[in-house]
Amino acid sequence: MAVIESEVKVAAEVHQNNTNTTIVNVDDINRKITAKKCMEIARLAYDSGRTRSLKFRKTQLKNLERMYAETQEEMVEALRKDLKKPRQESYMSEIDIVQNDLRNLLFNFDKYTKPEYPNRDQTQLFDTPMIYKEPYGVVLIIGAWNYPFLVTVLPIAGAIAAGNCIIIKPSEIAPASAQYICRNLPKYLDKECYQVYSGGVAETSDLLKEKFDYIFFTGSTSIGKIIQSAAAKNLTPTTLELGGKCPVYIDETVNMELTTKRIIWGKCLNLGQTCVGPDYILCSEKTQDEFVSWTKRILGEFYGDNLKNSPDLARIATNRHFNRLISLLNNCNIALGGQVHPNERFISPTIVTNVKLTDPIMQDEIFGPILPIITIKSKEEAVSVINSKEKPLALYVFSNNSTTVDYILNATSSGGVIVNDVVVHVTCDNLPFGGVGDSGIGVYHGRKSFDTFTHRKSVLKRNFCPVSEMLYRLRYPPYSDRKTRIISFLTQKRRRIFGKFFLYLSVYVLGVLMGFLIQYIFNI
Repeated sequence: MAVIESEVKVAAEVHQNNTNTTIVNVDDINRKITAKKCMEIARLAYDSGRTRSLKFRKTQLKNLERMYAETQEEMVEALRKDLKKPRQESYMSEIDIVQNDLRNLLFNFDKYTKPEYPNRDQTQLFDTPMIYKEPYGVVLIIGAWNYPFLVTVLPIAGAIAAGNCIIIKPSEIAPASAQYICRNLPKYLDKECYQVYSGGVAETSDLLKEKFDYIFFTGSTSIGKIIQSAAAKNLTPTTLELGGKCPVYIDETVNMELTTKRIIWGKCLNLGQTCVGPDYILCSEKTQDEFVSWTKRILGEFYGDNLKNSPDLARIATNRHFNRLISLLNNCNIALGGQVHPNERFISPTIVTNVKLTDPIMQDEIFGPILPIITIKSKEEAVSVINSKEKPLALYVFSNNSTTVDYILNATSSGGVIVNDVVVHVTCDNLPFGGVGDSGIGVYHGRKSFDTFTHRKSVLKRNFCPVSEMLYRLRYPPYSDRKTRIISFLTQKRRRIFGKFFLYLSVYVLGVLMGFLIQYIFNI
């Protein structure tokens, strides 16, 4: 647990230099019970069958939606304390997106939860194949500090809709937001089925010793590996929402003003502390010069002449994170920006040029307002650079050339792709969101939030119809070559030519005829 320990130790120093922020001890709010006791309560609640009730689940989802409607100002204030997040960013990325996802779950709840009936083939003519939606059981959801409500409440909603009991571990590195979750969730949700367990490394370690039925984690790749290792001891399935270096490719066919606006907005969102934020740019030297020139103009347009005083830029979360970012700028060629203010943990949006793949800034996810540019000569070289690194959570392609776009889509692998924009795919609840390889395992958002926490149980219902039993008798001993040939013929997959009605009618008639024929041939 050494990596987790190194992460959570920074909670003690969160905002210690910000005079407008008070460090919150979330343990003062958390019930003084152990992880084991939490698990016992959740397991008893789940075994009672309470969360199996569709009416109960709907009520809990409506209560969660009501919490969002009634406590928005508390959320905005918590985000201001933790990250100095601008009000509009709080609504765009933490409030509206979750409310819309909750509404989507409620609008489609009956459709999501009802059994599915797959198409039958000729061997299932008299049967009823179905897929039954059942919850996993007791799930653990571990939130992150950079978007403490989005990445915590969104999976909570999916787990509730699927019928699970939940133990929620908010990130103590965003203490005001963790306090909000500890204080408000128990007011709106069932206190036994949905418990908040706060704390740091010791508490996280205690939780991971318990046998959960599912674990959902959002955070860094290094800690994701520890979560996966702990889950493997109990064969617990996981969803890991991680990160990585999200590349941006720009060719010379684009509208450079709009391209720059979109990239800079995505990079400066939450001051770069966004898992799908643009991490580095691949473009020609000519495009690089145009991008730097446009960035200077657009930063002034967005944030004014004094960026530090802009109310629209957040702050770096911790001193450790701030110092790590400053160290990345050592020996870099800063083309724009580079101003730092340690007392406020502020780094101005910074463009770095003449970057090589071997430079320290290209080794790990930056997670801050620093944007390196690597110059390339072709789309093939860009693909080579992208594929030389771990698969990213997001890939951004800026081009008006459909051939170029298709080439990059087919030649690379990533969690998601946006053509001619950045970040906004996160808001699309009709698209699954998640990573691949080092950037994550599993997806959520929209229906996928429900599916992630649902076990799709296969069910085949058979009857004792005499006609069907005529066919099924072929499987019984004594075996023979003739029986084998008939079974192979009857079970062979065939292309469907007619519609379902005619298919079922023809197979039914054929089945009856074959049943009588088999009975006649074998005298059974």
